[in-house]
Amino acid sequence: MDDISWHDPVFLADATTWIDARLANAGLRRTGPIEQPHVAWWSTVLRVPTDGGVLWFKAARATEAHEARLTPLLASLRPAATVELVATDAERGWLLERDAGTRLRDLDDGVPQVDHWEQVLPQYAEVQVALVSRVDEMLAMGVPDRRLARLPGELAELLEEPELLVLGAAEGISNEQRDLLREGLPAFADECRRLVELGVPETIQHDDLHDGNVFVRDGRYLPFDWGDACISHPFHTLVVALRAGAYKQGWQPGGPEVQRLLDAYLEPWQRFAPLAQLHEAADLARRTGTIQRTLAWRASVKGMPAEVRAEHVDSVPYGLRLYLLDGPWGTWDDGSF
Repeated sequence: MDDISWHDPVFLADATTWIDARLANAGLRRTGPIEQPHVAWWSTVLRVPTDGGVLWFKAARATEAHEARLTPLLASLRPAATVELVATDAERGWLLERDAGTRLRDLDDGVPQVDHWEQVLPQYAEVQVALVSRVDEMLAMGVPDRRLARLPGELAELLEEPELLVLGAAEGISNEQRDLLREGLPAFADECRRLVELGVPETIQHDDLHDGNVFVRDGRYLPFDWGDACISHPFHTLVVALRAGAYKQGWQPGGPEVQRLLDAYLEPWQRFAPLAQLHEAADLARRTGTIQRTLAWRASVKGMPAEVRAEHVDSVPYGLRLYLLDGPWGTWDDGSF
């Protein structure tokens, strides 16, 4: 799937045939032409009008095809917190879903975003908790393994990849910064080890949870777009969620809104450790999660077509600079996330 063009008539005809067959199986009928409102190098989304409402089809490149295998598991365990599936093709990475409402970023209900996120984060944490015992199953589905034990070795490898570091360039890191990161490798490995010892189990981690990836419908919050998901420390989710919120909503990093959301997210995890221990774990995860997200970008950039890679050249060094900055939860630099 990685070498296919989403505009290819053969792909679109194949997708249309598959969609129509799945609609028939579900007792639905298409009522108009299929539209293609979203095309990115990693995926495409098709809008499908039916006599049962609008449905959405998604196809993803092979490295994100695990979403089509993971989403049915999420739906079976937490149907009230997951988009409603009509059909999937696990091998091709195809999903057909019912419309799930309004994206959180498009919601205009007069409610402050922090109030919404105070509901989103603990509900999402319950999904993570529900999947703690299914880690091996998710890894077998192809969900990327970014558990803490792997991160120090992968960071060491990254520091020997100057083209990904954009070493010495304005959008990259400097030789001095790379030296600091190299010197800090033993300390980073110790942070990962200490975080494991604090007792919060590794599980699913969305890794791109922001206001564009949460639907709101009938008072329910539905995270979607699990293509970036991985198995890692659950608290790593907050790296993107709190940074994106602080940047877009003007919250002060480490300020009252951010602290309020951190507390809301940690509450369900008290079944694993007391609150003080969870805060200690969160402080470590703030750092290890920044590196984990950077390593996810490393894998993504490596898989990009050459013509796309130039648009994301600063993604890997940005995360490394944030790690060296070591700011509180919600810290951002130039707004990239």
